[in-house]
Amino acid sequence: MAARPGEEHSDEGSTEGSARAVAFDRLVRIEEEGTFIGIGRSGLDSGGRRQRQTLEYVAGITRWRRRLDFIIAHYYKGPYEDMELGLKVALRIGLYDLLFLDTPPYAAVNEAVELASRRIRRGAGGLVNGVLRSVQRNRDDLPRPHSEDEADDLGVLHSHPTWMVRRWIERYGSEGAEALLRWNNARPVYGVRINTLKIDETAFLHRLDDLAADWTPSSYLAHFLRMGSVQPLLEHGLLQDGSCAVQDESAGLIVHLLDPQPGERMIDLCAAPGGKALYSAQRMRGEGSIAAVDVHRGRLRLVERAARAQGVRIVRAVHADARQLDGTWRAAADRVLIDAPCSGLGVLSKRADLRWRRKPEDLADLSALQDELLDAAAGLVRKGGMVVYGTCTIEPEENEERVEAFLARQASFRLVDAGERLPSRLVTRKGCYAAFPPRDAIDGAFAACFRRVA
Repeated sequence: MAARPGEEHSDEGSTEGSARAVAFDRLVRIEEEGTFIGIGRSGLDSGGRRQRQTLEYVAGITRWRRRLDFIIAHYYKGPYEDMELGLKVALRIGLYDLLFLDTPPYAAVNEAVELASRRIRRGAGGLVNGVLRSVQRNRDDLPRPHSEDEADDLGVLHSHPTWMVRRWIERYGSEGAEALLRWNNARPVYGVRINTLKIDETAFLHRLDDLAADWTPSSYLAHFLRMGSVQPLLEHGLLQDGSCAVQDESAGLIVHLLDPQPGERMIDLCAAPGGKALYSAQRMRGEGSIAAVDVHRGRLRLVERAARAQGVRIVRAVHADARQLDGTWRAAADRVLIDAPCSGLGVLSKRADLRWRRKPEDLADLSALQDELLDAAAGLVRKGGMVVYGTCTIEPEENEERVEAFLARQASFRLVDAGERLPSRLVTRKGCYAAFPPRDAIDGAFAACFRRVA
């Protein structure tokens, strides 16, 4: 039942209500501070049902925000842009309950009304009640965007910024762009890497079967599998004890392209949180050395913690700016990996916030940094050694254009055809690795491999 004005409420005994209240506070902070507030490690949480429900609201509402706002604005009698933030958030939570979850309509409306009355002020619940009941009455005929701008209409319908949609229509056509938008809004499937340094793969899979966990083998990589939920891994300690790691196949394929060998010296630039360095150590069978370099000391602790859990002893965390390493690093490595900072526009299915945080001008700023990192890496690898430049974006300014610019600047390097190590469907005409999510059913990613020839 909705609250009477001024009446105090408690979330005690109401798991769903408590999740909504926590989500409300987090969503308000996201809007006010401009930063996504995840739960647990990369949004994976073992804290119980309430926190999983909270994450469902935070991630889902962040993902669908533009579409939710379009519908709310249609039924709100007033200028929606002037509505106070708390009301917008309460309405988004109620509308998400109505349209995306299995919440009974009466419960969705009443919970949102109670939330508004408790978190905002007296009378706020009445407005929320009116808008949501209007939506419910018309839910079989909800408004759809109909303008002269295809990119803007698709942006509203699939809840993406218009500038992103316009780029993708130009590159992939309307059908390809809409397939990408749908992928970004689908519930993500998680890649899981079995850590064969700690557990036999057959034994691990038997353990999953004993837990009745739902999994399928990777289409691309040995020791990788796919899971719709990693909750069984969390509940039974398989992530915590280092038996496995959550790692998308798209990232594993970048390491596969680098192909580090036992006994070699490797440098991983911008390494934190360490997934690629640790997979490299696994491929090297724990023999050799890996310097995991990152400018963020706090994030390097994640590398060290994961290395301990996974039984990896050859990874050494190095706190430094990769562009400012001293002369002792020069030509010291057999292989260098650049896990480049990028826009992340290939991983929007798992990073709901990035679609709203990124701006078109970010691509130019990131491209300049990526060039600097490529040039720094060029000085770290020995003659005959390899440099792999990898991103988790699908944007050409950060990918193909960086490769072309690097080869134009660095006469001592030649591009190695990725088709020598990766499936042909993942290789571009120019010999780079590129994963397109709707086609390849993995996160978007790119990588190029260079050999130093002089």
